[in-house]
Amino acid sequence: MASQSNQPLSIHDFTVKFYQKKKGVCLIRFWFMAYAQMLFVAIQSILHLSSILDDSHSLWKNWVVFNAIATGTFRPQDAKGNDVNLSTYKGKVLLIVNVASQCGLTNSNYTELTQLYEKYKNQGLEILAFPCNQFGSQEPGTNEEIQEFVCTRFKAEYPVFDKVEVNGDNAAPIYKYMKSVKGSLFGDNIKWNFSKFLVNKEGEVVDRYAPTTSPLSIEKDIKKLLEKA
Repeated sequence: MASQSNQPLSIHDFTVKFYQKKKGVCLIRFWFMAYAQMLFVAIQSILHLSSILDDSHSLWKNWVVFNAIATGTFRPQDAKGNDVNLSTYKGKVLLIVNVASQCGLTNSNYTELTQLYEKYKNQGLEILAFPCNQFGSQEPGTNEEIQEFVCTRFKAEYPVFDKVEVNGDNAAPIYKYMKSVKGSLFGDNIKWNFSKFLVNKEGEVVDRYAPTTSPLSIEKDIKKLLEKA
């Protein structure tokens, strides 16, 4: 029996065994390629789904911003107590500022805000000033007194609204909203007078600036938004 096992294979037996081995290798290769292809398709599907979700989130966010700001969901009052529909400013670039008459930043900010408004009002810039007495009680006057101060001393032609709170439970809805969209490194709360929010033509809050940021220093950002179709 041992001598028979050492006999050379016939051509037929050799051919059969060769193709059996080759068939096994091909089968393994086939399943490997099939698995690799399925994995590739799965990864593509995940990436595509991720892209869809990102787009949906972006569209949802834009929709919320558009409805909240551009269509006037939040209706503040002007200095005379009249409701103002913010959809009036749809298609405008907005610079929204909480202002005060007795702050160390008052003169420089009001002066530069007036300069910006004079320069860009015909190109689509609107400045919305919201008096606030929450910081050092530096805006104690009535709406009429504030309006007279701003318009007489600084020749402001942009709208000055009713006095509001910008922090806390009684914060004006527009400020609650803007802070939720654009927080700061040190928390969402407004830190002081003359904090600034920049809103594009689509109603998106695109940037937030510290009280110490001068209006003229953000002129380039305003121009960029104004130049967009």
